[in-house]
Amino acid sequence: MFEGSFLGDKERIAPQARLECGICWWIYDPEQGDELGQVAPGTPFAALPPHWTCPNCDAPQHKFMVIDGE
Repeated sequence: MFEGSFLGDKERIAPQARLECGICWWIYDPEQGDELGQVAPGTPFAALPPHWTCPNCDAPQHKFMVIDGE
C-alpha cells in the first residue's frame, strides 16, 4: 500500500477529500465536481457513478489517490 491509496474502498474517503489521478495528476475536487463528466459540484468522490473516469486521461477511479481532506 502507498500513501494516499484507498485500496478501492470508497468508504475510507472523507466527503470533502480531494483526489489526484495517479496517471496524469488531474485533481478531483468535490467542491467543483466535473462538468465534463456531468458530476454536480458538491459530489464526494465516493458518490461518483461507477462509470466515471478521469476526464483528462480516462483512468479508472481506483487510480486516484487521496491528497487531502482525510
